[in-house]
Amino acid sequence: METTWKPVDSGDEGTLSSGEKRSLPDSAFAFPDKRKEPLTDADHVRNAIARFDQVKDVTDKERDQAFANLKKAAKHFDVDMTETDWHDLGKRPHTNNPKQ
Repeated sequence: METTWKPVDSGDEGTLSSGEKRSLPDSAFAFPDKRKEPLTDADHVRNAIARFDQVKDVTDKERDQAFANLKKAAKHFDVDMTETDWHDLGKRPHTNNPKQ
C-alpha cells in the first residue's frame, strides 16, 4: 500500500489545539480522509499505535492505508513498531509490562 503521510512542522511537540489540528494538511494524519490520528511527532505516533483498534467509522481499506502511514511516520520519528499488520494492533499489550 502506498503511503500518503508526509511530515509537517507542527511547532511544539505535545498536545495539538483544535486550531492547530484543523490547520494540518490531510497528509499529516494516519487516516487522511477522515482526518483522524495526527502523526506530527513521536508521541502522536505512539498514541496512534496504541489507539489504532479504537478508531471508529473506518473501513478495512482505510485501516490498511493508516497502517502504512503509521509505519512510515514511526520510521521517520524513530518509534519502535514491531507489528507487521494492522490486525496485530490492539490484540495484546504494546509494552512488556506483565501487569497488562
